[in-house]
Amino acid sequence: MERLLVLLALLCAGHAVHQDLLENVFTFPLESPTSSVKLTSSGVQSITAMTVCMRYFSSVTRAQSLFSLAVPSESNAFLLFKPSVNVYRLHVQGTALDISGLPHDTDDWNSVCWTWESQHGLTTLWVNGKRSARKILRDKAIITGAPSIVLGQDQDTYGGGFDQNQSFVGDLTDVHLWDSVISPCQIRFFMEGSAFNPGNLVNWNDLQYSITGSVHVENSDFDKVTCH
Repeated sequence: MERLLVLLALLCAGHAVHQDLLENVFTFPLESPTSSVKLTSSGVQSITAMTVCMRYFSSVTRAQSLFSLAVPSESNAFLLFKPSVNVYRLHVQGTALDISGLPHDTDDWNSVCWTWESQHGLTTLWVNGKRSARKILRDKAIITGAPSIVLGQDQDTYGGGFDQNQSFVGDLTDVHLWDSVISPCQIRFFMEGSAFNPGNLVNWNDLQYSITGSVHVENSDFDKVTCH
C-alpha cells in the first residue's frame, strides 16, 4: 500500500506546472472541500530538521490550514495550522503544540517562519518579525517517506482527507521549505523582503505545483509588488 501511495504521488507530480512565481500569489477565494495546491519537493526521503516560510492574507477567523506535509505513515508529519485568530498549532509527526501571543493582522499580509530540529526537538515560530519562545516538540523524530505537500487544506490522509471547515480562504505567497534550521538573519531577510537563500526543498522562485479546484494564480497587489 505504501508503494502505491508513493507511486500515485509521483504520477501527480509528473503533471505539475514548473514556474517562477515571483510577485504572484495563490488565491483561494472560497471555502472548499477540494481546492488545493500540491507542491513537488526535491527527493529527500529522511528529514531531521525543517524550516518553512510563507506569507498569507486572510479575513477568515475560523480554523484553517496554512501548510500541510504528510508522509505515507503520518498525515500530520509537518503541519502549520491556525485553529483561531492569534493562535498557531504546530504538528510534527502527529504531536501538536499551540503558540499564541504573536502579532497578527487580519485583512493584511502576515509573514510566518517555523523552524524545527529533531536532535533536541527545539521549535520556534516567527510572525511579522517577532519570535515565540523556543519550545520542545517531538525530539528524536525523523520524517521519512515521500512527502505530500499541500497548501490550502489539512491532509487527514496522505494526499487527501480534506475538510471544508479547515480550508484556507485568502492569498498565499512566497512559500519556501528547507531541510535545515535557517539562521535568524535569513529569517529576518525573508520577513523584510530582502535577498535570502531560497528553500532547497520548495522554492517559490522555481516552483513545481498542481492546482485542484478553485485556486487562481494572480499578480501580487500593490502592497507587495515591486515597481520599476
